[in-house]
Amino acid sequence: MTEAADLTVSNLNAWYGESQALHGMDFNVRRGEVVTLLGRNGAGKTTTLRSIMGLIKRKTGEIRLGDEELQKRLPEYIARRGVAYCPEERGIFASLSVDENLTLPPVVAPGGMSLDDIFALFPNLAERRGSQGTKLSGGEQQMLAIARILRTGATILLLDEPTEGLAPVIVKQIGQVIGKLKERGLTVLLVEQNFRFASKLADRHYVVEHGRIIDTIDAADVAASMSRIENYLKV
Repeated sequence: MTEAADLTVSNLNAWYGESQALHGMDFNVRRGEVVTLLGRNGAGKTTTLRSIMGLIKRKTGEIRLGDEELQKRLPEYIARRGVAYCPEERGIFASLSVDENLTLPPVVAPGGMSLDDIFALFPNLAERRGSQGTKLSGGEQQMLAIARILRTGATILLLDEPTEGLAPVIVKQIGQVIGKLKERGLTVLLVEQNFRFASKLADRHYVVEHGRIIDTIDAADVAASMSRIENYLKV
């Protein structure tokens, strides 16, 4: 696995047309950490991931990978620098098999997982490797969406709502996978509504509201901060 670098976001502003979605996002993710962006729907969490990946055209501020500025870079360049994005909609190819979905993305850096490694991590997919995407359950599709970016050699994973709408048993499996990825030294920036799930994994939580960070909660402070967290996340 190639060595990851710190990811730093400074005074990040972003727009959809004339509507401003991010208002000065500031946070960092150190190599090997799992960090979450928490907040209600519409807070700007997904826009932040899309901005990091270069998918938002109109934005200002700084996005740095180590000492390198990525703000003006194209998505394909950012991907080659070891950043991979798993969107909430998953984006798997429905007409292709599990094997074909896994082998279609290019390897962009050395150190990516082999198919054997991936199937050891996701035994459900090993059993379905010849099945088309349309034949997979929602949980299997989510596993495939995460698994697909692990072959590429990426060292920083941007995961958007990986447990949305999934059964508790699948949520538990995905949590175990993220824990194993951290053990391998990968860095994970996780957007997640399910705080119970996120709290077991993350080193640090950033609370997002109206396109900015309004609070930072370290893993060691979660128990003492639960009433504050519940207030942030309540509808």
